[in-house]
Amino acid sequence: MDRRYVVIGAGAIGGVVGARLHRAGHRVVLVARGDQRAALRQHGLTVHGPAASETVRIPVVAGPEELELRDGDVLLLAVKTQDSAAALAAWAGRPVAAGGRAADRLPLVCLQNGVENERLALRHFRQVYGAMVVLPAEFLTPGQVRTWCGPRTGALVLGRYPGGADRTARDIAADLNGSDFRVLVDEDVLRWKYGKLVGNLANAVDALCGRRPGAEAADLAARAKAEAVAVLDRSGIGYAAAAELAELRRGVVEEPPAAAGPGSTWQSLKRGGSAEVDYLNGEIVLLGRACGVPTPVNEALQALVNRWARERREPGSLAPAELARLIESELIEPELIEPELIGSELIGSELIGSELLGSEAIRSEPAGTEQTGSAAAPAEQVGAR
Repeated sequence: MDRRYVVIGAGAIGGVVGARLHRAGHRVVLVARGDQRAALRQHGLTVHGPAASETVRIPVVAGPEELELRDGDVLLLAVKTQDSAAALAAWAGRPVAAGGRAADRLPLVCLQNGVENERLALRHFRQVYGAMVVLPAEFLTPGQVRTWCGPRTGALVLGRYPGGADRTARDIAADLNGSDFRVLVDEDVLRWKYGKLVGNLANAVDALCGRRPGAEAADLAARAKAEAVAVLDRSGIGYAAAAELAELRRGVVEEPPAAAGPGSTWQSLKRGGSAEVDYLNGEIVLLGRACGVPTPVNEALQALVNRWARERREPGSLAPAELARLIESELIEPELIEPELIGSELIGSELIGSELLGSEAIRSEPAGTEQTGSAAAPAEQVGAR
């Protein structure tokens, strides 16, 4: 079947994935709005990679009403989690040319951080796939994105939600693998997504303090991750460990320190939009309250990032010492979980076990690199780290 990829949210992540699929010869449609849509239509999408920049011209629509869906379409959801419900509702009921609705006939892949999107999608769509995405990227200006890892653009773990791996997952993985990504198919994709969630908790510290030298910010990130590990362990939720994510990236998606850009939450604050913190640090807060494990650091980080977004404060403007003071002043529970509980391997910026257990690797030779921004209903994913 001739697959066509409809990227709902052509921001940093959606734009790069769409551009790479397009370059590999696949049919792609980008869904974008506002200035992003206008720039894509007028000038195309420019992806600035570590070795070169490339401009591609890909069909662009503003939403589902401008596109006739057909069998063979694959919907790639790349909006921010807070915008997923609206996007899913907008696309689920759209008719498919051969008959029926998109929700009943078309597969939908969640290319997003956190673990909530797949659950939201399954309320609407029969065929839902989760993807753990390692794709550092930055939205620069409308029509312009940057990505900086190599030799491949990114790495993904893909699987059916809530569990399993079918032919559709393998076909999509093969297309992505041939489009400059390393892709694994795993029947338990949520284990990878929970592992990456732990690493993403540091995004809040990065957004508030920037990447300043010193141990204070790293200590705050470690405390947030330690809370998460305690919560997941108490809840009986499996998560991939740091060594697994490192192995997934090793020699394939390497990040030169000098070229690294800001994290996705920092980018959201910089653009003056809402942040996904309710579905990152807030996910740990939710689980902690449900299982009776205190999460004061994540609770404080969630509140502070939301305040920064609400008041449109400059990202990176808070000194780590001041952040630590604010966190201490926000604490409801006096008991803090020490970073030692998670071990040194979980202190790094990427988290996720020691071997690629139960994963199926689909490999091909490397290809190219790039990324950009905008969405289908509300807003787009600005980056995934």
